[in-house]
Amino acid sequence: MPADLHCDLLLTNGRYLTPDMTIASGKSIAIRDGRILDIVDRDACPYQADTVLDSPDLLWMPGLVDGHLHTSQQLLRGRLLDEKPVIWKRVNVPFESRLDEESSRLSAQLAAIEMISCGTTGFVDAGGKYPEIYAEVYQAAGLRGRLSVMTNDNPFCPESLRASSVPEAVERLRAMKRTLTGLLKPIYSVTTPTAVSEELLRAVFEAAAEDRVPVETHMNEYASEVTDFIERCGKRPFLWLEEEGLLSAPMTAPHCIFLSQEEIEILARRQVRVIHCPFSNCGKGVPPTPQLLHARIPVGLGTDGSAHGGLDLFREMRLFRCVINATQGVASADSHIMPAETLLSMATKGGAAALMEPGLGLLQNGAPADLIAVDAGAPHLWPTQNLVHTLVESASGSDVRHSIVNGKLLMKNRELLTIDAQRVRREAELLFEKQPWLQNWK
Repeated sequence: MPADLHCDLLLTNGRYLTPDMTIASGKSIAIRDGRILDIVDRDACPYQADTVLDSPDLLWMPGLVDGHLHTSQQLLRGRLLDEKPVIWKRVNVPFESRLDEESSRLSAQLAAIEMISCGTTGFVDAGGKYPEIYAEVYQAAGLRGRLSVMTNDNPFCPESLRASSVPEAVERLRAMKRTLTGLLKPIYSVTTPTAVSEELLRAVFEAAAEDRVPVETHMNEYASEVTDFIERCGKRPFLWLEEEGLLSAPMTAPHCIFLSQEEIEILARRQVRVIHCPFSNCGKGVPPTPQLLHARIPVGLGTDGSAHGGLDLFREMRLFRCVINATQGVASADSHIMPAETLLSMATKGGAAALMEPGLGLLQNGAPADLIAVDAGAPHLWPTQNLVHTLVESASGSDVRHSIVNGKLLMKNRELLTIDAQRVRREAELLFEKQPWLQNWK
């Protein structure tokens, strides 16, 4: 057989989600060297492969990308629901400050298991105490992502998370950058503009521009944070960043619930990558997402971490459609205000924009081979008159049968291939026994 007709993986006899969010059938997808080599008619497929995945019930689609998660909050599951605001100050940061290396490693392993099991193939982490440990775990698991150290110099921040100086914070970011290889890349981060000094905010954004690294920070998440920033700096957060000349590096901005028209224009001009976290954010407010999309601003979805209800982006899509319809669609009698195709694009291509990997989030020749297979023959998905609609209405992470990242199988027939889920579960249960404060934390 000619070498150019051999591939590593051949996906055949199923259907796939095209870049224009329609369903194609009768095709075979050939994968070689981590990329999609070719998409051809199944009956005329010339390729042979080491591994063939063949099932008429499967729908192949781009892997989902979690544009904003907190690896270090995986052990907080079930703790945040019904808590009064502001949760990140009162609960999340103090909790994270007490994590040690063992609990941080388990947190990353639990996150990797959940992401792979739910169809997430890429992520952007908000940063924690031990990004080097996260990197070891995620690299072994085979996931694609961006990692950071979340910097903070606020005197009220716990000492274990607080930078001793601005230069030390920047050097920690650069040291982390030097350690990352392969599918894991850096992103520089500060907690949020309202929680750090102007000096640190400037230094991190300037370092990102100088080092050609993207930057992220929680933006406009609470109305009170926006007004606090105006009181301190005299301007809304995005306007201040723009006028200070700090938006030259590619920026990812999680949340972005409370935006002025002037800020939306800045987001569009600078092509800031906005990440909405529906479950986490629905108790705070509803973002003007249709307006952002109309302005051609890249918008993706995130979970905000497992403490906010888990890492299932299918759930986030469904919830976000309900929230936007109830708050904006009903008022304008627009039932098409948040179409299923748009939601799927946000969960795939929109989140992938934050990873800055050309072609990611699309099934097309030459694109990175990050794919998942949904069992479209499951009882709650079949029969259907519109599979794209049914994915958004009824699918969940548990419907994902296979997961592929960079051409490598991470999950086959719901069996994780790169991480021992049962071992990690046992170790997590033992950890709660050894460190009871994890469950009885106040």
